[in-house]
Amino acid sequence: MEMASQEERRYAVRARWLFDGTALLDEAANPMVVIEDGRISDVDTSGAAPSDDLPVLDLDEATLLPGLIDAHTHLVFDATEQVVPHVQAATEQALLAHMRQAARAMLTRGITTARDLGDRDYLSLTIRAETARIPDAGPTILAAGPPITPTGGHCWFLGCQADDADAITAAVHDHAEHGVDVIKVMATGGRMTPTTPPHQSQYPLADLRVAVDQAHALGLLAAAHVHGRQGILDALTAGFDTLEHATFMTADRLDPDQGLIDAIARAGTIVTLTAGLLPGAPLPPAIQRLMPQLIAHIKNLADSGVRVALGPDGGIAPAKPHTVLPHAIVELVTAGFSPTDALAAATTTAAQACGTAAHTGQIAAGYDADLLAVTGNPLTDISAIHHVAAVYRHGHRIT
Repeated sequence: MEMASQEERRYAVRARWLFDGTALLDEAANPMVVIEDGRISDVDTSGAAPSDDLPVLDLDEATLLPGLIDAHTHLVFDATEQVVPHVQAATEQALLAHMRQAARAMLTRGITTARDLGDRDYLSLTIRAETARIPDAGPTILAAGPPITPTGGHCWFLGCQADDADAITAAVHDHAEHGVDVIKVMATGGRMTPTTPPHQSQYPLADLRVAVDQAHALGLLAAAHVHGRQGILDALTAGFDTLEHATFMTADRLDPDQGLIDAIARAGTIVTLTAGLLPGAPLPPAIQRLMPQLIAHIKNLADSGVRVALGPDGGIAPAKPHTVLPHAIVELVTAGFSPTDALAAATTTAAQACGTAAHTGQIAAGYDADLLAVTGNPLTDISAIHHVAAVYRHGHRIT
């Protein structure tokens, strides 16, 4: 049987393979996902014929996966060589126009949830409202608003500068009043802002504790942008829920501290890997030189027991368009991850990083019907992740 219409309240999708977010289910069962009112009501691996009143869409030589989750993106950035001047000069309407385009492009690649970790003027909340209302407009958005940074600090141009504990407290409360989902703090500098080197800390430990404590008191998760060792240590000690990047960058190289990596693993804190590059895109020479070290570091994090999620930092450069997440998954496998672990970093663990693991990141009864179907089996050939056959968001077929 074929699915009768997009408006069916209850129907099923069947494929040859199904990766539920943790493992590949028995292909002999012709696994079938039953969708009802936008949620998964059953995952049937019995192999039995469906009832006559259940419309079924057969995807044949395809694999069903949970919709991908991008744990770190920036919709407000336009993935050009002039990201900073563009975001500073653009009107609100111009920014919203390209944010809408980026969100829609992400969804067509199978990205059904995206955590936006830094915007201008809280514009990601506008996109969040639009995609909540119109499922095919883009992924479910989790918004941080403008990141908190010191005066002149990394990404100061996005509009939230706070220099001490009182200012940080006021900023966190202002973000909460706007309705953000997560608080983002720039604990170290970054390459996008030349006056703030990535390896240098921007806040003392005491101020980072204030940010985390205030966020948690308001029921919000807290994410720390960290590159240098001291910033990583302080963010871990302060209790941030996720560490973004965690590259252990120095002025001229990466210098991972295994003792601190082991401490991150013991704490269970998730590191969001901002790996993911568009194949063939040119890189700045300094970044190109660091790539072998970065790949080895990423693999060592996982081998050391650190929980890792994927969020490629989409939008910050031409090599990182907003749709780059599938390439990041392939990169992890190339770096030595198993396909299962690479896919989990963009589904189950990414959902944990985003605080949505109770209803996204897995194919299981009770979860949102966010699904990606790809032609082939990415557990045996990870490149299949690029061959999109269908995307469902909240039960609505997008492609």
